[in-house]
Amino acid sequence: MKLVNPLVAGFNPDPSIVLVDGVYYLSTSTFEYVPGLPIYSSTDLESFALIGHVLTTPEQGGLEGVPTGLGVWAPTIRHRNGTFYVIVTIAGGRGCMLFTATDPAGPWSEGLLLAGIEGIDPDLAWDDDGIALVTYSGLIVSGPEFGKHLGILQVAVDLETGENLEEPRSIWSGVGGQFPEAPHLYMRGAWWYLMIAEGGTERGHGESMARSENARGPFVAGPNNPFLSARSTQRPVQNTGHGDLVDTPDGGTAMILLGVRPRGGTRAFSALGRETFITSVTWEDGWPVAEPVQLAPRDAVSYDIDFAEGIDGGWMAIRRAPASIVDLKTTPGSLSLEGEGRDLDDPAPVFLGRRQEHQTATFGSTLTTREGASGGIAVRYDEQAVYSILASRSGGVTTITARAAIPTILQTWSTETAADTVELRIASVPPAGAAFGPDGMTSDFLHLIAVVDGEEQLLARVDGRSLSAEVAASFTGRVIGVFAVTGTVSFAGFSYAASND
Repeated sequence: MKLVNPLVAGFNPDPSIVLVDGVYYLSTSTFEYVPGLPIYSSTDLESFALIGHVLTTPEQGGLEGVPTGLGVWAPTIRHRNGTFYVIVTIAGGRGCMLFTATDPAGPWSEGLLLAGIEGIDPDLAWDDDGIALVTYSGLIVSGPEFGKHLGILQVAVDLETGENLEEPRSIWSGVGGQFPEAPHLYMRGAWWYLMIAEGGTERGHGESMARSENARGPFVAGPNNPFLSARSTQRPVQNTGHGDLVDTPDGGTAMILLGVRPRGGTRAFSALGRETFITSVTWEDGWPVAEPVQLAPRDAVSYDIDFAEGIDGGWMAIRRAPASIVDLKTTPGSLSLEGEGRDLDDPAPVFLGRRQEHQTATFGSTLTTREGASGGIAVRYDEQAVYSILASRSGGVTTITARAAIPTILQTWSTETAADTVELRIASVPPAGAAFGPDGMTSDFLHLIAVVDGEEQLLARVDGRSLSAEVAASFTGRVIGVFAVTGTVSFAGFSYAASND
């Protein structure tokens, strides 16, 4: 089987996968973005297509006021007796939730609260008697004990009522790595296997395995834990962990997992955040042996989006549904956004974005601003880490301002034109020069560009490391798109050109 890596590029962390009737279905975390919990499908475990989302409204997840960094965490997707299940923690939102559907493309249920589960990264399995077992990481994310970790816990749950059938119990918490999390329970042969991530989701990340003759334990650790990790190596894919096992089309085993692609002289900064990768797993003496995750990217794909055809499922908004801000009628053939006075540092800006999938890429749009209107294009990690170009129209003059915002610092560069229609572009380019020189240490540079009166102007060249997983530390990744602050701003399409440089 050909392994393509990244398997699902861009901001797609914490993957979980299930195989049903020859089709693979995969879901990932989405935090504060709506729609949430994408469902990707594949028949060959190589090419995945987005077919729907579990969460299509902020109300489904209670995301309207969720703090950045919390939100929709680490789903597990499973199937039983014709029903698809997604169990997930919506930290800072509704809590541990169970969503169901008969068609993975949707619609999905409004969700059942599992109120007796306080923790993250829930897994769902059924024991030999058909009783549902939820295994999860006992990290407390609310209340006075916020941050306390109780290890890997398990509890039997009634999936009709959401009530616990017993008290949660500790079953196994790895071999000493910090933050034991992302448990998954599998039946293989005569054994129940419990796989977890530990070491933290950064460079110490890894996967460990234990097994038992009973789904409830006791579990005995395998001989080579962690049996997968990139820690202290020069591998191009780092932070590997948070995996899920699945059968391959050729009868083997694969692990779907998260990882990052760091760049720079010391390979310290990962611009795109945590992505979904795949690796092969073999079994020796009843224990898994995982191959290191290899980098094998697809050919880069560029595209031009014509808004006359509407918007596809790849677009996301922040703590609100895209349909609540998208206007395709005011300017036929264009996308119009109506500003609400909220800039990009607001928890719910008028922003429509999609994942940046390549480390080297240029995106942009041609936009028209009316008198008193302002808006532009942006690349975002969170409210505090965002680079943008804002076009503001006042008194017959359009002021174009490149802005680089990182925590506690904002820097701007401006130019003016009489035109009310301007082309704006942001380019992510590789680090240049000697690897250990000033320009070689970062992940990339962001070029903030305006085409003014037919002439291209480089407004700013900004270091990209501040918009990386290691610096922004918001668990997401780069999301690129368009926004409005005041008045009506119309965007005539959206272009994206990429390479694998």
